[in-house]
Amino acid sequence: MNKAFIKDEAPADEDAEENGAPLPVGTKNYMTPAGHARLQAEFIHLIKVERPEVVSVVSWAAGNGDRSENGDYIYGKKRLREIDRRLRFLTKRLDNAVVVDPRAQENTDCVFFGASVTVLDQNGDEFTYSIVGLDEADPGCGRISWVAPLARALIKARLGDSVRFQSPGGPRELEIVAIEYRTLD
Repeated sequence: MNKAFIKDEAPADEDAEENGAPLPVGTKNYMTPAGHARLQAEFIHLIKVERPEVVSVVSWAAGNGDRSENGDYIYGKKRLREIDRRLRFLTKRLDNAVVVDPRAQENTDCVFFGASVTVLDQNGDEFTYSIVGLDEADPGCGRISWVAPLARALIKARLGDSVRFQSPGGPRELEIVAIEYRTLD
């Protein structure tokens, strides 16, 4: 069949953000040292291990003849596009990264990027949140992105302050009971 009649599954904008929120316009890509190391490790794994394996499979499959019905070739090429898209994304994020070590923070009585903040809600429940980069955020583990509404409310607050922010469940008020700057794993 003529290629003109086959729908290419690659997205129109291959440089679209993959598996990550776009950075706010005009901001830097702040990261903790651990988050930066994870992205670098993923980049190196894709370049040195995963991509060469897929290229080998595609090369072998291409040598088998008819490519139109060759599953190894078709899915291998698709996987190569996915890997290359992720590599472009990682390259952009790593090139724009500003690594901030929380342990180097001098003003430890105020909340800034990299802080682990323990808060008390209206019900008396205590929660600890670490303010991290966009690519490190994992709300289930208490890691929130520095651009999240809660993080924006916490930044520049001090011990004992109450902060208000708009959560998905409505407005909330939290009291800061501890601020700590430590290494995040």
